[in-house]
Amino acid sequence: MGKNRMNWSAAPWNDSELLECAMVVPETDDTATFTFRAPSGAWFDYQPGQFITLDIPVPGGNVQRTYTISSSPSRPLSISITVKAQVTSIGTRWMLDNLKPGMKIKAFGPAGIFSFHRAPAKKYLFISAGSGITPMMSMTTWAWDSGEMPDIVFVHAAKRPSEIIFRERLEQFANRVPGLQLRFTVEETDAFRAWPGYKGRLSQIMLGLMAPDYLDREVFCCGPEPFMQGVREMLTSIGFDMAHYHQESFGAPVSTEAEAPVINDVSPEEGAKAEITFSASGLTVACGETDTVLAVAKRSGLNIPSGCTFGLCGTCKVKKTAGEVHMVHNGGISDDDIAEGYILACCSHPMGQIAVEV
Repeated sequence: MGKNRMNWSAAPWNDSELLECAMVVPETDDTATFTFRAPSGAWFDYQPGQFITLDIPVPGGNVQRTYTISSSPSRPLSISITVKAQVTSIGTRWMLDNLKPGMKIKAFGPAGIFSFHRAPAKKYLFISAGSGITPMMSMTTWAWDSGEMPDIVFVHAAKRPSEIIFRERLEQFANRVPGLQLRFTVEETDAFRAWPGYKGRLSQIMLGLMAPDYLDREVFCCGPEPFMQGVREMLTSIGFDMAHYHQESFGAPVSTEAEAPVINDVSPEEGAKAEITFSASGLTVACGETDTVLAVAKRSGLNIPSGCTFGLCGTCKVKKTAGEVHMVHNGGISDDDIAEGYILACCSHPMGQIAVEV
């Protein structure tokens, strides 16, 4: 039997057998896809979106690192992971510098609960950033191979267009089926390359344009924790039913429901009491956490200049001098301003007692 032909009498791969690196494909800067096969001819059985753990022989002793599988079990002859090196990477850096075709490596798994097989729906919204795109690629490939592509809006955020992993492959899928809609947003564009997509941080307004019916979709999200927290805040603030929200941190994927971390995002609570001190006016006003600073100021006879009223224009920026607010904006304030204590009054909710310079 030829090396590249499937051994139909073989059993599914189990982690007692070392994996052999079959191919290394560069994706973007410091990002590559490693494809593995089982020397015995065993095939791979897993759910799209799951992860695998590699035992990586770095100098000084082996380290175990977990990677989401970027390939699909609908293509069972091999299994692939797509890795991106960070500044502090040890195992991933070793792989990019040293792991070559023909080398063998110990692996454990597959495992994980992040898969749309566990939450069947007619309409999905995939939201990812950076290398968080990998489980979305696995699930999308499965959908493509199934021959019954569901309605998927695929939202991905990257630093620049050249750093969108799998862009060409996804566009090839989308060019052939109406069920896959791609929505990319970037922080900055590449020099001398036109960019027709979205630009800027993912926001409520942007999400509404990308998927107007997002309230009706099953949401799967993967990326850095600050990104996922921002997505959760956006969805919560517009009344999305979070029972239909699923997330996977590429830093800490979980194997079972029992291991899944409890998400305790702080958000305005209906009926909870709050208080705003407008220090420049010498006025303290009782209110609720669901009130905005702008609304409380207006009904107290105070004037805070405002425009859009949904966190886009930045006109209502004021300085917060005490307390905490819950603010979900649409790009009208910079991270530097936020670090200095500024808020947008139109979309900031007082969490307890706060003071602002108004």
